[in-house]
Amino acid sequence: MATVPGPLAGPPAASQAPGVAVWEWQDETGHWRPYQSTVCSYVEQSFQALLLKGRRASGTWPVNGSIPLGQADSALAPYVIDIPSLTQFRQDTGTMRAVRRHVFPLDSAAGQGVVWEWQNDEGGWFPYEMNIGVYLEQAFVANCPQVDLGHFGYNYGVNFVAQTQTNQTTGYQRKVRRRVDSPYPVATVVGPPHTGPTCSCQQCLLNSGTGPITSRYRHSMVNLPGSSGTQGAGRTVGLGASAAGFVPYNKPSLTGARSMPRLNVHSGGTALPPVPVGGPSMAHAATRGASVPQLPVSVPRPGKLNQALAGGARSPEDVVKKYFEELKTPPAGEDCIICMEKLAAPSGYGDACEGKAIRPESVGRLAKCGHTFHLLCVLAMYTSGNKDGSLQCPSCKTIYGEKTGTQPSGKMDVSTLPESLPGYAGCGSIQIAYYINKGIQGPEHPSPGAPYTARGFPRYCYLPDNEKGRKVLELLKVAWKRRLIFTVGTSTTTGESNTVVWNEIHHKTEMNSNVSGHGYPDPNYLDNVLAELAAQGVTEDCLRP
Repeated sequence: MATVPGPLAGPPAASQAPGVAVWEWQDETGHWRPYQSTVCSYVEQSFQALLLKGRRASGTWPVNGSIPLGQADSALAPYVIDIPSLTQFRQDTGTMRAVRRHVFPLDSAAGQGVVWEWQNDEGGWFPYEMNIGVYLEQAFVANCPQVDLGHFGYNYGVNFVAQTQTNQTTGYQRKVRRRVDSPYPVATVVGPPHTGPTCSCQQCLLNSGTGPITSRYRHSMVNLPGSSGTQGAGRTVGLGASAAGFVPYNKPSLTGARSMPRLNVHSGGTALPPVPVGGPSMAHAATRGASVPQLPVSVPRPGKLNQALAGGARSPEDVVKKYFEELKTPPAGEDCIICMEKLAAPSGYGDACEGKAIRPESVGRLAKCGHTFHLLCVLAMYTSGNKDGSLQCPSCKTIYGEKTGTQPSGKMDVSTLPESLPGYAGCGSIQIAYYINKGIQGPEHPSPGAPYTARGFPRYCYLPDNEKGRKVLELLKVAWKRRLIFTVGTSTTTGESNTVVWNEIHHKTEMNSNVSGHGYPDPNYLDNVLAELAAQGVTEDCLRP
């Protein structure tokens, strides 16, 4: 196969040469997915504004602050990018994903607005991560008939003549296409380079074009969760093929946050990384969505029906007060990570959310984990979510109360089979069947009163019939009763909105193979799904009488 020359050795040095910045988020399989160019433009502008603000305030690195993505696209309203930790955070579910910033030459695919995409089984188009897109564009311009993506750690070849991607082991083919979109934003130098070896701090990550590692960052208080396995078709994602974001439905943004100005001017000059030929590609796995955080824009006042859904007539203010101890004196010098204002200053959401008994300057500490926030910020976050009477700490994700979801009514059936799953010889298997019919959306859904569809039901899923598999089954039963398995949203595979989709808990939908990545063998699946259940507040404690 014809190939393009390989990458330069070592991390790139800081440079004043102009380039374009591409921001990407990491999905559950470890693959990187670029945000749309319009979203990247907003993120880059906001990042440069935070950088300038930080230099004026202290003259030091790293940059502090957050970027609400809903100001770039209303469909990303629940999501925020936290710059110090390079993570995207979904405020109503607590889901976190890693983000990274790459800088590419002006004459690269990113600089020219060229996007390379592959087609999934349902006909949806998904972008390759940008370093692969740049590589494909180089080969395409050089008139290479085909290229091997083995440099990226994946057993695929792309044929430009046939416009196909081929699995070189199975021969399975997918269509690929080249699409021209808006160019990515011009970047600027992000800061002075380290003199030592590249580390996991924000400065090294942004200058080297390398994404964050999933461990505790040297310059951050955020501990990212590890990646989990792949999920089946129908998982929720926002914005269709070329955009990022796990968005079950659009929510209003919180316009009260004062920490992030709107900017209109691109900056120039940056550190240029080499055009890489190493890194992961995406074949079947990108049917999952990821969390792209943003702060919700106007918080609706709770109605009596929503309060009833939260358990009785308890108001959102009562829920916040239940779990927080109000402090007479806020901690000196600390920021509220929701609005990114100092805790000693009023809440950044004072203009968007009003409380009868909670003032903009009120600060409280959560009882279990001890993390501190503006109470009005927490009220705004709670009001923009499911309003089920539970809270989740935005910092450590500790859940207070019993978290419930918005799953439509249906039935969960369980049966056992004598056949063993690959990787679990010596025991039978458990088959779960989920039944949900089409219906009318309730007040907790994106479009109350409108119909929703339920495609692909019944859905069959499989577990090994051993001790750990049976424990997972019992916890899935709890998650089902709490309406956490499915939700109503937009399908990542078909783009259909107002339909029933998976919601944050992986299931294995193949029994005797793992062709799509949603089957067995997968030695890490049971541990991964236990961690995902725990993230929803479903743990072994729920099984105790």
